[in-house]
Amino acid sequence: MSTSLVGNFNYPTPYRIGAGRIRELAAACTEQGMRRPLIVTDPGLVALPWFTALAGQLAAAPELEPATFSAVHSNPTGADVEAGVAAYREHGADGLVLVGGGSALDVGKCIALMVGNPGSVFDYEDVGDNWTKVDPSKMPPKIAVPTTAGTGSEVGRASVITDPEHNKKIIFHPKMLPELVLADPELTVGLPAGLTAATGMDALAHCFEAFCAPGYHPMADGIAFEGMWLIRQNLVDAYQDGTNIEARTEMLMASSMGATAFQKGLGLVHALSHPLGGALGVHHGTANAIFLPYVMVFNREAIAHKMDVLARILDIPVASNGFDAVLSWMISLRKTLGLPHTLADVEGFDAAMAKRLAPLAVADPSMGGNPIPANEEQCERVFLKALAGDLS
Repeated sequence: MSTSLVGNFNYPTPYRIGAGRIRELAAACTEQGMRRPLIVTDPGLVALPWFTALAGQLAAAPELEPATFSAVHSNPTGADVEAGVAAYREHGADGLVLVGGGSALDVGKCIALMVGNPGSVFDYEDVGDNWTKVDPSKMPPKIAVPTTAGTGSEVGRASVITDPEHNKKIIFHPKMLPELVLADPELTVGLPAGLTAATGMDALAHCFEAFCAPGYHPMADGIAFEGMWLIRQNLVDAYQDGTNIEARTEMLMASSMGATAFQKGLGLVHALSHPLGGALGVHHGTANAIFLPYVMVFNREAIAHKMDVLARILDIPVASNGFDAVLSWMISLRKTLGLPHTLADVEGFDAAMAKRLAPLAVADPSMGGNPIPANEEQCERVFLKALAGDLS
């Protein structure tokens, strides 16, 4: 791998990327003032050899006494956060090491939020001024170690948590942003091809929706452009050869770039994916991959001129217009990655569920960034078009 794919920078938080950098974790804990870190991860990682080595590295450091919490669901719940808070207090922890994909990172950030603040995690949903109720001085330090290249939660100030009614809620506070990211592509090598594909499409959806969101934010647009370029150049390589460290590194970077860019906004793709994931447990990246083309068609009038620009930047051949070229590329990429084209592939989804989920999509905070506002009838129609495979 090129030595140029190693870097340290401070945007939007201190960030260290490169193969083998996980070896810096123990020293990083000490730098952050941790003595008794709680490692937050998911059940699928704790048995892996590299995780055993990671936990062993911390345990071997004379100044550290780590513990591990791994009771995290793939679509994390408020109960996961409560159990994590209990584990944090039982260990007498003074900081958190968040290891995993978006689920573990989202739960870990919420544990940090809740260990010193009262009530339920849902009291801090990203609605109105709820975030001002937090006492940020009571939030411990967090080191994020991403093991997937999709959500970008390692550079995010929010988490997505499912409530008891199976609705996904966005929990927000500026200090939920981890104090340090250690992004080591070697930790993503064992990610199955299907998850590499789904998480990569999640990163693409973040970049794409951020670019399409209305409003003036050239910095976010520039980051979104570069993120999509990295995905175009590297996602298929990472999918086809999981040991390709260069492609894995670039996808980690693209993932973080997507989550940085979407400070500008998201849109209808995420507004539809959140309630679908809450209701049926569909992987978030897979849901985004399904919805992307249908939402593109819905937004066509507002984004067609942007697609002309995007096609040029991504070097996508244009036969007639940029919109159709980008749409064709998106569909072709999804097919290459073996991801479903329609909601007919989602067990349990039908027309009745489309009607039930439409109001939740309208109420989702992501809807505010969509180029064309969508009401319940329109959301239901997009659900149904995605069910039928109708791109008209």
